[in-house]
Amino acid sequence: MFNANGDVETHRALNMRALNIAERPQLMSAASRQHDRLRRFRESRHARRRIIAVDSFPEARKPAYRLTIDFGANIGVKRSSAQLTARCNAADLIGRLVVAVVNFPPRQIGPFMSEMLTLGVPDIQGAVALLAPDSEVPLGGNVF
Repeated sequence: MFNANGDVETHRALNMRALNIAERPQLMSAASRQHDRLRRFRESRHARRRIIAVDSFPEARKPAYRLTIDFGANIGVKRSSAQLTARCNAADLIGRLVVAVVNFPPRQIGPFMSEMLTLGVPDIQGAVALLAPDSEVPLGGNVF
């Protein structure tokens, strides 16, 4: 479709303005992408929590544990799947404080519904290392 003068370039420019840029990151500038990432981080709810139970998860495609985590009185107990088997054994995880995102939608992982995202970073071999506070902190507190 052309504008009244038959100008294709003007029509493209108008269409670009109509695009939802947030859904098309390839069209965003580097500064816009950084701003969008910061906005999404601020909108996500990160909380410190304590692992209270760990179960094996043999149905997972990649080796993982099913974690039961206590977020304190405001959030309660939630469950998560985490690929921690390469760096941690189940007994060592019980009682650990870790960091999670608690306001993402639940995610079906095989037969298990993961209710939040347990945060970690890959080590040099690609195994997941948990993000955790280095001292005792109240459960359910927000990360900033």
